Amino acid sequence: MQANFSALSPLRFLERSAAVFPDRIAIEHGSRRYTYAEFGAEAQRLAKALAARIRPGDRVAFLAPNVPETLIAHFAVPLAGGVLVALNTRLAAHEVKYILEHSEAALLFADTELLATVEGVARLGGPAAAVPVVVVPDAEVPGAHEEAAGVVREDGTGARELYADLLAGAPDGPDLPWGVDDEQSPITLNYTSGTTGRPKGVLYSHRGAYLNALGEAHHQGFDGGTRYLWTLPMFHCNGWCTPWAVTAAAGTHVCLRAVRAEAVWAALDDGVTHLCGAPTVCSIIADAEQAHPLAARGAGPLRITTAGAPPSPTIIRRLGDLGARVVHVYGLTEVYGPYTVCEYQEAWDSLDPDERAAKLSRQGVGMVQAEAARVVEVGTGGELRDVVADGETLGEIVLRGNNVMLGYYRDPEATERAFAGGWFHTGDLGVMHPDGYIQLRDRAKDIVISGGENISTIEVEQAIVSHPDVLDAAVVGMPDQRWGERPVAFVVRAGGSALTAEALSGHVRGLIAGFKVPREIHFTDELPKTSTGKTLKHELRALAAAEGAR
Repeated sequence: MQANFSALSPLRFLERSAAVFPDRIAIEHGSRRYTYAEFGAEAQRLAKALAARIRPGDRVAFLAPNVPETLIAHFAVPLAGGVLVALNTRLAAHEVKYILEHSEAALLFADTELLATVEGVARLGGPAAAVPVVVVPDAEVPGAHEEAAGVVREDGTGARELYADLLAGAPDGPDLPWGVDDEQSPITLNYTSGTTGRPKGVLYSHRGAYLNALGEAHHQGFDGGTRYLWTLPMFHCNGWCTPWAVTAAAGTHVCLRAVRAEAVWAALDDGVTHLCGAPTVCSIIADAEQAHPLAARGAGPLRITTAGAPPSPTIIRRLGDLGARVVHVYGLTEVYGPYTVCEYQEAWDSLDPDERAAKLSRQGVGMVQAEAARVVEVGTGGELRDVVADGETLGEIVLRGNNVMLGYYRDPEATERAFAGGWFHTGDLGVMHPDGYIQLRDRAKDIVISGGENISTIEVEQAIVSHPDVLDAAVVGMPDQRWGERPVAFVVRAGGSALTAEALSGHVRGLIAGFKVPREIHFTDELPKTSTGKTLKHELRALAAAEGAR
């Protein structure tokens, strides 16, 4: 059937860039290079191979880091009529098994360094163990090809074949059409982090991905000279739709298997212009031994887009001192990644650095492809009532528009609850400022209610990390017989620091109300986090409970 070329799909971005800029470098990964013509041809080859294996609408899972094959799959899988399921590379075998079975995946691609997880799935048995596996070796990893060849087999736990063999078996014939008949059909299926229960499958449409990618290209300022460093995992909300956004601008994707300070700074010195990541990535850049003023590299300003957790004004100021422009965005898996952006206002130029950084740490306003975000009274049922825009009144952030998910896969009840009143309920609590900018205060479940007063753990965390000897911090609430709950802090000191709890408490007390200051401060080497930089607060609550019991 002829594709409907009036339907919106981000697949068209690669078609255009390959035709208009065939010789421009599209992908860099170590010694590997792909022009846009080669990028398009590889996507077509993989799509043809897949189209011979899967049925329209089949889910195709991908367990791999930020390598060219993962990027190519963002085009090839939907081009073949499939739905891409990009898996978190840090998941345990039982978690991968759950997602493979819940998504009913027809095929699994796996990087050689993650084959131990695949073998763990096979040992657990069940339907997931029978999913055919395509082994993807990365030439930049020594011995990867030899390791891949050693596991290719068919032993009843799912066929194993090499990525190169799959491509070699692609049928000849004309290219598949770069379009879809139905722009509302699913393009990807993303699973939430599942920090409070089973992960939910979030369906993205071709239309939503197309529009969100254009929004990303606009707000991040992508163009043909863009060199985008892949620090954000491609599996996380499809890299915030950036695989499609950078391709739309015909920029260069610079792939990076793992975020390490030395490798990141080497890429920055090699002319990277843009990157995205959680505040943890920002800290890695600012705290690296290799850190130096970016003006010295002679490659123009670096633009960092950050989300995943509210960035502290302190880290924004420190990166600004290095010469990086930090732009804060806010969103969730259910809204294709970013939904709002903290748009810079020229009037902020006259503010002192701390005041300006505080403005920049807010979650901002709806992006160009989104409707305006609202902050509504909690528990207002079908009739949503906006809170007073005073920067103080707490409410729930709700969102709506083209870049909101189609729904939760195989979970109509959860979908109905999420869209009560016609808007998507984020579960995040925030305030609306008089200038129309929203600011996140906390997840509903993370607010600490002590003596009847609401304590924003984010506010307390930002006060803690403003201390120069603090690298990272997280605050959780614990039951208290007198106050109902009390805040407890977990703090990572900067290297070599001998900071004491007493000194840190004194610093924090000078910044926020006394009742918000944690009476318990636990120093730790690192905080438990998801692969996308979100702190696993349920683990910290368990740790705090254990400490209290002792």
